Amino acid sequence: YRNVVRPIEMATKFEHFHSNMLTDSEFDAAPMILLIGPYSVGKTSFIKYILGREFPGQRVGPEPTTDRFMAVMHGEQDKIVPGNALTVAPGSPFGGLKYYGNNFLTRFEGSVCSAPVLEKLTLVDTPGVLSGQKQKLNRNYDFDQIVKWFAERVDLIILLFDPYKLDISDELSAVIRILKGNEDKIRVVLNKADAVSVQQLMRVYGALMWSLGKVFETPEVVRVYIGSFWEKPPVNEQTRPLLLAEMEDLLNDLRNLPKQSAVRKVNELVKRMRLLRAHTFILHELRSAMPTMMGMKKKQEKLCDPAEMANVFRTVHKKNNLPPGDFPEMRKFLSVARELSFSEFPKVDGSRLKGGKLLEQLDTAMSTDIPRLLESMPGMTGTGTTKSSGSQSATADDLAAEEAEVYK
Repeated sequence: YRNVVRPIEMATKFEHFHSNMLTDSEFDAAPMILLIGPYSVGKTSFIKYILGREFPGQRVGPEPTTDRFMAVMHGEQDKIVPGNALTVAPGSPFGGLKYYGNNFLTRFEGSVCSAPVLEKLTLVDTPGVLSGQKQKLNRNYDFDQIVKWFAERVDLIILLFDPYKLDISDELSAVIRILKGNEDKIRVVLNKADAVSVQQLMRVYGALMWSLGKVFETPEVVRVYIGSFWEKPPVNEQTRPLLLAEMEDLLNDLRNLPKQSAVRKVNELVKRMRLLRAHTFILHELRSAMPTMMGMKKKQEKLCDPAEMANVFRTVHKKNNLPPGDFPEMRKFLSVARELSFSEFPKVDGSRLKGGKLLEQLDTAMSTDIPRLLESMPGMTGTGTTKSSGSQSATADDLAAEEAEVYK
C-alpha cells in the first residue's frame, strides 16, 4: 500500500472523493466490531455480555444514554482516553478520525480495560440512531460519514434491534444505505427476544425481515440472530433453547474473526485498489476532455451535468474494460468534482503517475503480489485448485496442473 497505492491516491486526490489514506496502524490493528442501532436496543449491554464485565464510561438505560462513539480496547489499567489523545496515540488505528475535527473528537473516546477478549478484538459502541430532525440538528458532526469511515475499516458490523423497536426510521435507513459495499460484514441481531412469547417472536421476526428487505434492496435474505445479550440467561423457558443456540452461533462468528482478520484486510485493500483504478481513469478522461486554452469553465460546467458525466463513465468503462461495480456513486463523485479544476487532474501517462508506471505497478500488485501474499497465509495455499495424488495417471496429473495454471 505504501509503495504502490498511496502515491496514486495522493496524485489523484482520492481522499477527497472517498476516504482518507490508510496508516500502518490500521493494518496492524486488532479486528474491530461496530455496533449500530436505535437507542436502548442493548448495544452497550451487548458489549458487557461479550466482555463478561463492566467497562469504563458505560451508560445503560431506557433513554438515549450513549451520546458518543466509544472504542472499547485492551489495556492493563481501566481508564478513559479522550478522542483527541486517542487519534494521535502511537499505534492507534483511529488516526484518520482527526480530519473530522474537534466537534466530533469531543464526542469520541476510548474505553481501556483489561478484559482478556479485548486482546483479540476491539468493540466500537455508537450513539443510538434517533428519529426525525434530532438525528442531525442535535449533532454538530457528520454522523453518517463517521459511520462510513468505521464501516470501511471494521471486520464486522452488528445491527441491533429489539421487539419493541422494529420500525426502521428514515434516518436509520440512511445509515444502513451508507454501509453499501460492506454487506458481507453485516450481522443483524434481534436482542431482548426472551421478552416475548413464541407466537409473538414469530410475528416480530417476520416483521423485522420485511423491514430489512425494503432497506437492503437485495433478493438475498440477511441472517438475523435471535438472542438476549446481557448478564442474565434468557428467562422465557419456551424460547430459551432457540435463543441459546442462536447466541452461540453469533459468538462462533466473533471467535473466528481473529483468524480471518488478515484475509479481510487484504480483501478491503483489493476493494480500495479496484476503486482507485477506476477513479484514476475517470480523472484522466475528464482531463482529456478539457480544452487547452479557452472555454475551460464552460466545458467543466457541461461535464458536471449528470447526463454528460454518465457518458464519461460509460466511455471509461468501454475503453478500459472496467467492471461497472468498480465505479463510484456518480452523485457523490459530482458533488466533489465540481469544486475542483478538471484541467489539473493527472493523466494516466502524465508525470504525476510516472508515465503510466504507477498504474502498471498497481495492476501487477493486483494480479501477482496480492495472490502471492494470500498464498503465504495459513489455509490459503492452493485454494480452489485440484490436487492430484501420486497413484493417478500422468494424464490426470497434467490435467490438474493445467487447471491450477488456469486458476492462477
